[in-house]
Parts: sequence; structure tokens; C-alpha cells
Amino acid sequence: MTASCGAEPLHLLVNGQAQSIEGLPREATLLHLLRNDLGLNGPKYGCGLGQCGACTVHVDGVAARSCVIPAHGVAGRAVTTLEGLGSRGAWHPVQAAFEDAQAAQCGYCLNGMVMQAAALLARDPHASEARIRGELSGNLCRCGTHIEILDAVQRAALRMRIGQAP
Repeated sequence: MTASCGAEPLHLLVNGQAQSIEGLPREATLLHLLRNDLGLNGPKYGCGLGQCGACTVHVDGVAARSCVIPAHGVAGRAVTTLEGLGSRGAWHPVQAAFEDAQAAQCGYCLNGMVMQAAALLARDPHASEARIRGELSGNLCRCGTHIEILDAVQRAALRMRIGQAP
């Protein structure tokens, strides 16, 4: 953990586990907390401005950019990272569909794409192609796997509609 700053401990739920972090600087972001203090590598540092989507996590089930959220701003809330969405052998339908569609190239955007898609499909498993495109439009992929990513999200939506939800 980070050196003590004399502040109250930060209590939150991360991937279903209660966490109490002491001494976290007030300026620390949620991304900093997740990667540096909790060792979770799903969310990536991309732009640091909340514009690329690589750092996307779920806060109380809603997709959020962890690089611009103060860690202390999620006190008492539930945070889910890619590691908590599913696991090998028990993939979330979106993770399984991304694997089936071979929707990754370098993998840097993958965290954000999967987390954004999972939040959308939790709200709307019948999302149209246009809705999926709109939802993912703020997540940048520099490798050009957009067609495979769209295919993966549509596969995941079908899986969720036919009852293969987590």
C-alpha cells in the first residue's frame, strides 16, 4: 500500500472483495489504486484524459473511465475490473465472444471494449448494431479490429439473449 497520508482509510468493494486502503493520496485516481495498490492489470493507462477507454471499469455496474475518477470518489461503491467480470473457464459472455471472434490484435484496447460492451449488454441485450457502434465509439482501437469487435459484441448479445448470461 501507499505511504500513509493521515487520511481515513478508503473502503470499497473491488471484484466482489471488500478492500480497505490506507494512506492513499487524495489526488490518486481509481486507475492508480487498481493497478498500483491492488495489482489489477485489466484497466490500462491510455490517455489519462478519459478519452480512449483503455481504463474502463464498472462502478456500480456502470462503465466509467478510471483514469479520471478520484479513488476517494468511489468510497463505499462496487468496482468491477476485467479480472472480476469473468475468469478462464467461466468467461463472461462478452469475454467468450471476443475470444471466439478473435477480436484482439495488440490487446491494449481490449479491456475498455469488453467492459463497455458488457455494461451495454447488461442494460440492453437486444442492442442494435447502431447502438453497439455508438456505445463503443469512444473506445479507441489503433490496430483496426473494429469489424471483429463489432462481431464479438453481437455474438455476446445473442448469447445473453438465449440465456448464457453470467
